[in-house]
Amino acid sequence: MTAVTEAQIAEWRCAIGREAIERQPLDRLALQRYASAVGHTGDEASVALPHWAFFLPCPADEEIGPDGHLRRGDFLPAISLPRRMYAASSMQFERAIAPGTEGQLTSTIADVSHKSGRTGDLVFVEVQRILEQEGVVRVRERQTYVYREWGDPLTMPDATVSALDGEVWQPDPVNLFRFSAATFNSHRIHYDLPYTTQVEGYPALIVHGPFTAVRLAALAMRTGPLVQFSFRAMAPLFLGQPIYLRQTATDLFEAVRCDGTTAMQAKVSYA
Repeated sequence: MTAVTEAQIAEWRCAIGREAIERQPLDRLALQRYASAVGHTGDEASVALPHWAFFLPCPADEEIGPDGHLRRGDFLPAISLPRRMYAASSMQFERAIAPGTEGQLTSTIADVSHKSGRTGDLVFVEVQRILEQEGVVRVRERQTYVYREWGDPLTMPDATVSALDGEVWQPDPVNLFRFSAATFNSHRIHYDLPYTTQVEGYPALIVHGPFTAVRLAALAMRTGPLVQFSFRAMAPLFLGQPIYLRQTATDLFEAVRCDGTTAMQAKVSYA
């Protein structure tokens, strides 16, 4: 029997169409900090997914929930399932961002949907984000968040016997801290080990999904400028284990765990 009722789903779906508009200067220093945190060494025009450096959440202490995320029920619906994850995103780059110029971000709740299956209840929230400068759309993005029950505790993946293809990326605790700081992400699974293991049931700190997406986008950008980039998170990546970043087709990239599990898939289109 599902733990989520039809009445709850109907209530959460009332958030569809909810809109938030923010304006701020797109500060060069914020972009530089973000670029450093993701390991970028080139000029600012070639930073992967640069729009993530701006319009960061800035809640007061009393507005933060027990997991470190912004408390639910303000912009995002107050979904009762305890675990929230950034599941996927699809973005289009229409014009280059101009650092130093004011920008406007319009965020809209595009959909709220529910699925129930073998793993229990899943609620998906899709947020449409449009970043403009000087009345011109620069980036369109549709983000998908998934809410679910705690689930059974996970164990650390076993390294595969055979060698895996791809560039090895193994972020350390400082890398996770810097990315959290640069994106003002206070989700505790990225820095609070007792919470991560004892409450959320993971065997180690989690590498940020957006951090992995940026690394895949940077790998793809070696071929040329991106006009579209989308990704889907499929499995968690754990601190202390190597991650293999690789291209599997002209427009497909993936991040693979040391046990051979594909943790993220990304698709790109070039200019």
